[in-house]
Amino acid sequence: MFVHSFISVAALAAVTALGASIASAQVTIEFRPVGNPGNAGDPGNFGSGAVAHEYRIGAFEVTNAQYAAFLNAVAASDPRGLYNSNMGSNARGGITRSGADGAFTYSVKPNMGNKPVNFVNFFDAARMANWLTNGQGAGSTESGVYTLNGNTLTAITRDLSNPSQVFLPTENEWLKAALHRPASQGGDTDNFWRFATQSNNEPTSATANAIGDIANPGPNIVNYRSSTDWNGQDGNVTTVGSASNASFYGAFDMNGNVQEWLESTDSGGRRGITGGSFFSVPTFGIRPGDTFFGPSTPEDVATGFRFASPALPPPCDGIDFNADGLFPDDTDLLDFLSVLAGGSCSPGNVCNDIDFNNDGLFPDDEDLIAFLRVLAGGNCR
Repeated sequence: MFVHSFISVAALAAVTALGASIASAQVTIEFRPVGNPGNAGDPGNFGSGAVAHEYRIGAFEVTNAQYAAFLNAVAASDPRGLYNSNMGSNARGGITRSGADGAFTYSVKPNMGNKPVNFVNFFDAARMANWLTNGQGAGSTESGVYTLNGNTLTAITRDLSNPSQVFLPTENEWLKAALHRPASQGGDTDNFWRFATQSNNEPTSATANAIGDIANPGPNIVNYRSSTDWNGQDGNVTTVGSASNASFYGAFDMNGNVQEWLESTDSGGRRGITGGSFFSVPTFGIRPGDTFFGPSTPEDVATGFRFASPALPPPCDGIDFNADGLFPDDTDLLDFLSVLAGGSCSPGNVCNDIDFNNDGLFPDDEDLIAFLRVLAGGNCR
């Protein structure tokens, strides 16, 4: 009753939407921040890898379990061909489909849930990005960051101020997340490594155990050269992150495992793929500059993707609103609401009248919404 006395309809709607978004979440993409905005590009790679803005990169390649959750949400019928039958029939694929059109369901194969999805094309990845951007609702695949008309991309509407957006990295964003490390922070003299393992030395080939985890993890271990033999295959996908080969920014498997779709195209409109796969060799596929451009529609055993996203905004002013030594707690909320309604704090408390979300207006509904996000354990924006 107290809350309804002071929260406006707009604020309640925003808070309700926030709760619904949290409750309906099915897939969580783990992102890592990529800082050092405005860096110069790699002098050994024609200046590639220069990025003016901060952003986040997926720590891992998108997995079969994550992609199967996407399919179960949007592909009871599958007119866009988001599922490729090779995912089920090929030993290196990780997802099976059951049922009839209109009631399709999808399951991951044993030991394949945490392996990177493959047999996907650029448009599959773009539709999953839209679905994530739009809150993971059914029927939300054709617009968002990518406006699609069948297998035609008609617009890209990135908004770097909106951390809810999810998209494929550009070539420069991918290369920076994989290879960049400032010399002042322990990187190579030109600020770029040769490989995505924070090393200029050729990586050691990974081996795999019987369930597809890397058996010899280490900082310069890569799943390439068809060396990960398991499940009866001469080289195979392996558990994401199990090689322990993180880039400076904390992204794993940016060399090897599966090569990855990019948002970028070349001057002829051909789509980029980079990073190399479990099939690659040191001189072809996993070096800087080994980005290949071609059609956006092929779906093969060695290609997957990872996502990127805008940077999170700076954290809110973490102010103990009622100066009781606890922040944030329910008493802070009650005092905040009292001030929002034109009153004062609880007896004995002296409120810190802070513009909580730094928009120059205090107190207003946006301060309240930001406050509630933090109270729920999230970020204010």
